[in-house]
Amino acid sequence: MTDIFLHNSLSRKREKFEPIDAEHIRLYACGPTVYNFAHIGNARMAVVFDLLTRLLKRSYPKVTYVSNITDVDDKIIKASKDTGRAIEDITTHYTKIYNQDMAALNVNAPDIQPHATDHIGDMIALCEAMIDNGHAYAADGHVLFHVPSFANYGGLSGRSRDDQIAGARVEIASYKKDPADFVLWKPSADDEPGWDSPWGYGRPGWHIECSAMSEVHLGLPFDIHGGGADLKFPHHENEIAQSCCAHNKDNLDGFAKYWVHNGFVTVEGEKMSKSLGNFTLVHDLLEQYDGEVLRFTLLSAHYRQPLDWSEDKLMQSKKTLDGFYSLIEQSGADLEGEVYDDVLTSLCDDLNTPLAFSKLHALAKDKTRSLAQRGADLKATGALLGILQQDPQAWFGRGGDDAAQIDALLLERTQAKESKNWARADEIRVQLTEMGIEIEDTAEGPRWKKINA
Repeated sequence: MTDIFLHNSLSRKREKFEPIDAEHIRLYACGPTVYNFAHIGNARMAVVFDLLTRLLKRSYPKVTYVSNITDVDDKIIKASKDTGRAIEDITTHYTKIYNQDMAALNVNAPDIQPHATDHIGDMIALCEAMIDNGHAYAADGHVLFHVPSFANYGGLSGRSRDDQIAGARVEIASYKKDPADFVLWKPSADDEPGWDSPWGYGRPGWHIECSAMSEVHLGLPFDIHGGGADLKFPHHENEIAQSCCAHNKDNLDGFAKYWVHNGFVTVEGEKMSKSLGNFTLVHDLLEQYDGEVLRFTLLSAHYRQPLDWSEDKLMQSKKTLDGFYSLIEQSGADLEGEVYDDVLTSLCDDLNTPLAFSKLHALAKDKTRSLAQRGADLKATGALLGILQQDPQAWFGRGGDDAAQIDALLLERTQAKESKNWARADEIRVQLTEMGIEIEDTAEGPRWKKINA
């Protein structure tokens, strides 16, 4: 088995992955808050952790990947009030769309996808444990975590106390013992979702949700936790504090041993913002591009680096995938393929997808292998990356009701060229172009594909 190395955000260095229990790898990633469509930044997390899970499942006998659904949150409440739709209607609707959109990107469903509202009792129990251990307190219907009580707070993000307060955008409320203290439980108004608790009718704070769900489904400590870099502070910092303090663990790795964070996504060099009109939704992109194109683009940069999303990158990804699918089609891919060692080695080095993709190109051009073997290995290797599993005919859009008409036109064009009727051959090419068909003349004869397939 090839050793896997990951950049651990907790230690801030590249480390060899040493599982807590090699017979069962456990990892958790923070999933979406379901009140709207997922944007491309949400999708990057899902794709990165899907790739990491695929790699781990290749290497270990049992892997449990948990990624949650946050279905109680102030943003959801606001969306309900703004639209007049019931909260359950909103969360059910957008959970379904999120899962459908991620599936279109070849993201496998998590092994477990817990919903926050199914774990309220677990959250209350964590709050009670923190109070009993002297790390939290109740005040005015709230329960708050007392940040100064945990000496290692800030260890994940490396933020100073002033940065912690500013970065968390905390409300300096009268019931707080310290400005940095954060909410574990808060009261709900009559028209807001809530549950009975020892502190009155209320609902959980956002941070406590993932602490409860990860512990219930994975136990403590577990191997890998992570998500987008924007979650490092305060969300992940607070998760560590809550979970460690509820169980009297002083070390930060008492919650999760390794932390993996993917970088931000910008659009044409600008931060995504509704005011700039560049808030890029996966659901909208899927109307223009195959999900595999989006996945390839999301993996084109190293996961820890920023990724600038652009039309040019999407077109380049489509062109690259076209080339791979063309080779698979020509090869027949009837042989049993194997994962290319150089690609596997690249992925084991902190998910180095740019290097893996360069090795995939090298495999496609490797003339020491037969065409049939290259096609088979390309497909087998693509399965690990979550790409190249479609039928090439479907990828190029060669099915459909117009396929017979297109084939007939291509035959007529070939006959026109053989009889040197160049004018008619050109007319047919123009006609096919207007139908959205691109022709490739090869030694084996012309092949066609739909331009926007």
